[in-house]
Amino acid sequence: MKISRRSLMQTAAAASAAAMAPQVDAATMPPNRFEGKDTPKLCLGIGDGGPVAQGTPDEMAAASARRLCQIGVQHAITGMGRIPWEEDALRTLLDRYKKNGVTIGNIMIGGFDRAIYNRPGKDEDIEKVIQSIQVAGKCGLPVVEYNWYAHRAMEGYFAEEGRAGSGWTGFDYDREVESGGKKMKFRDLPPLEREGAHTLDEMWTNIAYFLKAVIPAAEKAGVRLALHPNDPPAPVSRGSQQIMGTVDGWKKLIAIVNSPANGITFDCGVTKEMGQDPVDVCRYFLSRDRINHCHFRNVKVPKPYERYSEVFIDEGENNMFAVMRELVRGKYTRLIYPEHPRAIDYDRERTNFRPQYPGGGTYAAFAYNVGYARAMMQAALTVG
Repeated sequence: MKISRRSLMQTAAAASAAAMAPQVDAATMPPNRFEGKDTPKLCLGIGDGGPVAQGTPDEMAAASARRLCQIGVQHAITGMGRIPWEEDALRTLLDRYKKNGVTIGNIMIGGFDRAIYNRPGKDEDIEKVIQSIQVAGKCGLPVVEYNWYAHRAMEGYFAEEGRAGSGWTGFDYDREVESGGKKMKFRDLPPLEREGAHTLDEMWTNIAYFLKAVIPAAEKAGVRLALHPNDPPAPVSRGSQQIMGTVDGWKKLIAIVNSPANGITFDCGVTKEMGQDPVDVCRYFLSRDRINHCHFRNVKVPKPYERYSEVFIDEGENNMFAVMRELVRGKYTRLIYPEHPRAIDYDRERTNFRPQYPGGGTYAAFAYNVGYARAMMQAALTVG
């Protein structure tokens, strides 16, 4: 048989590729099947296990932690209430879950609207944030998450029907809503009195002032800040432009104060909602060490920024394995939240079913998200 030069080269190339590919023993799982010091860590909210029986704070925390641990989740996120945070209260919260096998690694902070809108009292609000960050550092909390919405466009949300009657969460910039006794499109809704209308320049000026005061304190405390992107990423929301509604905005944010403490919550769902490639965006921010928290979910997007559906984690447009693999390759070791569970009948049938969003679900749907995300992580850790 005559072997052509071309066939010989193709065979050699295939052999070379096979030699370079990760060798996976199909019979034995590698040791990194669950999270470790050098891997990402799946998390849920401390309330994502659903309502627990009444009891003492210790008993309720134990029940909540048990539900998370039963589905393999040993890290959690939560909120903390009024600022400034008190050291005793925060330490008690962290210890209460730690002794039940759950480490709280990120707490959302709020209550500083005067700083967001540049109103009298903004410096007092910023000082309370700084005091809270200092308390977080003393207690060993590594990440504090926050929002900077001029207005969050939640009026554009609505429930959609997914597979077999399950629930999706839709967003439509042109959705008709009730306002002042008449119907109008969400995009045309007027500003709210408590918020007002704000330009990009205003909001950038306000957050620059905030970051220049807060980030040095965060660095000193050993705490990282994670700013969540605008979700939904509507171009204008009740008359206000949104600084975190574009990837360019995310890039501008981390350049205001050049520090790992000044980072973002990378959300691959929001990234796709804006028509961007989550793998490329993830790589950009990981290479600069600016992803301080991660949300892991999937969407279908007929029109970027304006019309999308939050769907099951396995059926959207994002390649979730590619996203997870980029996080693993980029040596991301902080929390990943497989959020926004879909509504399924098992959850709907539970007493006190209260989803966070229209078309959303609770514990059983979270368990589905966790299982899928852990499979993606195990595969990414296996193949590298």
